[in-house]
Formats: sequence, C-alpha cells, structure tokens
Amino acid sequence: MTNLVVAAVPPRAQLRRLAPAMVSTIAMFAMVAVCASLQSDVLTVTGLTLILSATVPLVIAAQAQMMLMSVGDIDLGIGNFVGLVTVITATKLVSSPGTGMLFLVGLVAAYALLGALIHLRRVPSLIATLGASFVWLGLGLFVLPTPGGSTPTWLATFGSWAPAGFPAPLLPILVASALVWLLASRGSVGVRVRAFGSNPVALQRAGLSPLAARVVAYGVAGALGVLAGLLLASQTGGGDVSSASSYTLITVAAVILGGGSFRGGNAVPWGVAIGGVTLGLVSVVLSLLDVPSNMQSAVQGAIVLAVLAGRVVVGKVLR
Repeated sequence: MTNLVVAAVPPRAQLRRLAPAMVSTIAMFAMVAVCASLQSDVLTVTGLTLILSATVPLVIAAQAQMMLMSVGDIDLGIGNFVGLVTVITATKLVSSPGTGMLFLVGLVAAYALLGALIHLRRVPSLIATLGASFVWLGLGLFVLPTPGGSTPTWLATFGSWAPAGFPAPLLPILVASALVWLLASRGSVGVRVRAFGSNPVALQRAGLSPLAARVVAYGVAGALGVLAGLLLASQTGGGDVSSASSYTLITVAAVILGGGSFRGGNAVPWGVAIGGVTLGLVSVVLSLLDVPSNMQSAVQGAIVLAVLAGRVVVGKVLR
C-alpha cells in the first residue's frame, strides 16, 4: 500500500495557493456591498436569500467542473447535462419516481462511461464532452420539447424552504462544498484524482490505475451535475434543457477564479464555491444597476477579467 507523505507547506507558498480564493472573496464581498448600497434590504435574511438563490446550482455545477479540471480535462457539456436533469426531474421523476431515479443514476453512469471512453480511446476531453453536450441536448428535447412540467412535491418544498435564522441557499452551498472538500482534498480518492492530473506516469508506477482515477472523477462530476439539476428544477418549478446552457463557460471561470488550473492536479472546492457565488452576484449587481441586457455579458466579462488580473498581480507579489 502506498503511503502518502505530506510535506509542510511554507507560509509564503501557502499564501500563493490561497491568493486566488482571497481575491475572489474580496470581489464577492464587494458585490454584496454594491448590492447593499443599491438596495438596503439585501443585508437581511430575505435579501440574502434572494440574491444567493440563483448561485446555488451554479456553485454545484462548478464543483463538477472542478473535478474534471483536476484531472486536466474540461467539460463543455455540463450546461446541457444540468438542463437534461431538470427535464428528467420535471417529467419522469413526477410521473414515475422509481423510473426517474433510474434515469438519474443512468446519467451518472453515462458520465463515468464517458470518462472511460476518453481515457481508453485517448479522445480529447473537449471534443468528447462537446459531442456529449449535443447528446444531452437531444435527449432533453426528445423528452420535453418545450419548457414545462412540474417538480416533485418534496423538491418543491425544499426549493421554497425559508428558515428565519439564516439564508437558505447557504446550506446546500456549504454542505456540497464540504463534501467535495472531504472527497477531493482529504480522501484517498481525491489524492489519486489529483495525482493523475499532476503526474499520471507516477501514479501508474505507484501501482494505481489512471483509468480508475479518471472514471471516478467523471462519476463524481456526473453526480454533482445531477444535484445541480435537481436544485435548479426546485427553483424554476419545471424543466428546460436550455436553462443552464450558460453554465458551461461560467463554471470554468468559477474554477479559475477559485484557484483552479487548466493543467490539473489541483482541487479547491471552497475557492470554487466563492468563485461561483461571485460570478452569480455579478448578474444581480448588473440588474440592480439597470444595465441593459444586451450589455450585461460584456460587462460581466470585464468584471471577470478584472478579478483574474487581480489574481495575477497578487500571485506575482507573493513570488
């Protein structure tokens, strides 16, 4: 059995590793401050619930993207996949709960199978996941050609849950991020996945299977994608295969803002959660500022670039 020896991280190196999440945290609080200056009720429990609710499925989908980026892959199908889950939730999970659950389990298995295909056939992940995105889109349109349907009672109840003491959206964000952190940063599975992303040859020489590491990463990403779809359906009250199409690139940005890397070997669940919330709040700020809808994408991109520039500057200062 391979023993993993973790060396002590020097303070400066640790600061370098945490710097991206720190920059994103500052940006997130800046977004909340701007929202509060424009609408004073934002800092109440109800106000925070309203501005954070749309970020919940985005954060979970970003965690799924992080799992694949930790092995050096990028998922171009996560948006349509989440949309397909909302369709299954609004149709099969309502009419036949058992069949609906089998469909959702099958989607997770399909994601794991996609990871095996990428590894065994050496297909670039960008091409494979892009092709898969059209499969998810086609299946969603076949099951539900137009947006509609309804969500199961238990899911609708969770979506409308509003405790008096704290903003409800914080609970799924914190729980999901903690579980991913335990799996990706503390568990043996996470160690193998990150080792595969940083040095697959060394992983194989240690007697561990690179194929298993990639399949596990894709399986976990699929499970997180299903969870994101369920949460999105609980908010929208129905299914729409195009409801999460913007997640594909936003999740990549959230991972990078949170301290992730395109090279793999790095898992930063808490940073990704902060990055996802920050990007979700950008849309809220732009809406409160009455920025025209045809300009919001450009302004959102400029804000993301500014945060990334701050990350680069801080990284250079800490070298």
